[in-house]
Amino acid sequence: MRVLLAGATGAIGTPLIQRLVAYHHEVIGITRLLTNARRLEAFGAKPLVADVLDREGLLKAVSGLQADAVINECTALTRPPLRFSDMDRTNELRTTGTANLVAAAQAVGAKRFLTQSIIYGYGYGDHGDRPLTEDAPFALPAEGPLEPIMDALRETEALASETAGLEGVALRYGLFYGSDPGTKRMIDAVRKHRFPVIKGGGGELSLIHLDDAAAATVAALEKGPAGSAYNIVDGVPVTWGDFLDEMASLIDAKRPMRVPGPVLKMAAPYGHLSMTTSMRVSNDKARRELGWTPAVVDYKQGLRLIATE
Repeated sequence: MRVLLAGATGAIGTPLIQRLVAYHHEVIGITRLLTNARRLEAFGAKPLVADVLDREGLLKAVSGLQADAVINECTALTRPPLRFSDMDRTNELRTTGTANLVAAAQAVGAKRFLTQSIIYGYGYGDHGDRPLTEDAPFALPAEGPLEPIMDALRETEALASETAGLEGVALRYGLFYGSDPGTKRMIDAVRKHRFPVIKGGGGELSLIHLDDAAAATVAALEKGPAGSAYNIVDGVPVTWGDFLDEMASLIDAKRPMRVPGPVLKMAAPYGHLSMTTSMRVSNDKARRELGWTPAVVDYKQGLRLIATE
């Protein structure tokens, strides 16, 4: 397929381009910056300079192009968001950006449309021990500072799955980690003893190594039925405390400091909510329908791979 990839220079962009090219797909990577063009070419993609938030400019940039599929991997999360306002740009990319990419998909004649979503759409808080499948309520209306976050997740999935003429698939990723700048910044913060953990270790989170996320995305592109959603996680939940302690051990750093919940909530209200959210997310559907199995079986293996790079 010829694939138009938005978010081509983001965390998942590089491994996804490499995986798509390895599976003989042609990739046109969208970037806002001309300086990223050579980087995309080096990984086998044809660069297209455009801003997905500029509808007129985007449609002008894709004029005359043809593609079979569009993949939306756009976020603005270069580091863990600490305040609710840190999500504003990503919310805009999930709403306005997705709408503009749908228009671009229609302009280039694409039939397939994949959009990035996230497991936090199942709701913040403690979900207990029950496994969350794709049948669980997702992106329910919320109030207060969570309202735009949930609205954005609901809208990006709806635009993908409910636009006439598009075969839409939503990818509900776990938290990314791997050989990307964001993970490197996290490691640096742990090394400098600047990444605190809430007392008690926080809730259980579901992770996905970026290489496995890329593999699952290609499988969804090729096999995912229209209107489907998939949880893309490694299936081995871990608390924030255990994850960051393991990271510290592998880089010979001090164990991350523990801070009281009220202190973390005051300094980083969104970070506190994320760190106290606990969920066990099932990847059974992706395994069954896409024939995908994570190569990185858990966070310990994944962190060891990063530490040896």
